[in-house]
Amino acid sequence: MNFEHLKNTDPEVFQAIQNEIEREQKNIVLIASENYVSRAVLEVQGSVFTNKYAEGYPCKRYYGGCEYADIVENLATDRAKKLFRAEHVNVQPHSGSQANMAVFFSVLKPGDTVLSMSLSHGGHLSHGASVNFSGMFYKVISYGVNRDSGYIDYEEVRRIASEQKPKLILVGASAYSRSIDFKVFSDIAKETGAYLMADIAHIAGLVAAGLHPSPIPYADFVTTTTHKTLRGPRGGMIMCRAEFAKSIDKTIFPGIQGGPLVHVIAAKAVALKEALTDGFREYQSQVIQNAKKLAEELVRQGFRIISGGTDNHMMLVDLTNKDITGKDAENALGQARITVNKNVIPYDERPPTITSGIRLGTPCVTTRGMGNAEMTEIADMISSIIENTNDPETIQRVLQKAQSLCVKFPIY
Repeated sequence: MNFEHLKNTDPEVFQAIQNEIEREQKNIVLIASENYVSRAVLEVQGSVFTNKYAEGYPCKRYYGGCEYADIVENLATDRAKKLFRAEHVNVQPHSGSQANMAVFFSVLKPGDTVLSMSLSHGGHLSHGASVNFSGMFYKVISYGVNRDSGYIDYEEVRRIASEQKPKLILVGASAYSRSIDFKVFSDIAKETGAYLMADIAHIAGLVAAGLHPSPIPYADFVTTTTHKTLRGPRGGMIMCRAEFAKSIDKTIFPGIQGGPLVHVIAAKAVALKEALTDGFREYQSQVIQNAKKLAEELVRQGFRIISGGTDNHMMLVDLTNKDITGKDAENALGQARITVNKNVIPYDERPPTITSGIRLGTPCVTTRGMGNAEMTEIADMISSIIENTNDPETIQRVLQKAQSLCVKFPIY
């Protein structure tokens, strides 16, 4: 992209962007919640739509001059409906957390009980963490994974729901590598008289491609981000049954948001069109293949993967037997330009600032064009660093390998 105007107007910000471009190009990024958007998405998000105020909804705006904003929002909505087979879609949420907030505010009152996956077992901050609005306003009870298997124990979920009678059951995760059985959750919700909400922020691309079971036939509400595996701009989206459409729309605006980000909505429309192609499905298939291969190779190198492997785009690596914390592993790998994030593991005895694990994901490396052979190489590189964190020669050797891969597989 051309940054000539920025270069002259604000050289400090211009330089930060140049540095970020270089960082992304020269690092192997294995953060499961990140991805690289297309040039088309980048162009649209930096377009003149950033100038437009468009409070309200298409054909029902509170400002004049919204005729073209209406076009891009309708395109985004229609494409999302087609992609996910949803009855109603709201594309205005600024983030996944605000999408979640809208669902909470639509059907719950402060103090109502919510059953969701524990953050320490792979859930999400906005699913009931005490420091988040979801934990401040509601009584949140949690389910987790089985200590031995690493899988969600559905019968335990059923037992807790039967005892606690939550008004809302929330299913979804930020660090769970197995397929989720939305039908079982739907059955439990019906048995206990609860609404069912699915947050598919991490797996939305896989669901869209038909490579992970969809919650749409089972859940009252489905929320997602539009980045991560969906490979669009940073933002959120809500899908729901038609009966909840008015409530959701009213909660988003004027309930918790003002003017929508039209330039981001336009970028969402572009990303959703891309997601309707055969190439997108092939990409998602490779994301899963790469994740499985990376997990398999790490196990071969003596690493313990929570649940023993992965069905999706990510894995959670327990570093306990490697005698290193997640924080130290993140820092050591970063020196070799392999970007990961530290992550708590189920039943972790270390705090979230330290952790006993790291979370790895394959969306970014797959977008760059890497395949199974590169996953084997990356697993070897990770193992070399973890086993030799204080050896400058090893770090330098791995860094050079990382640079070679990045040059071979450029982002843009």
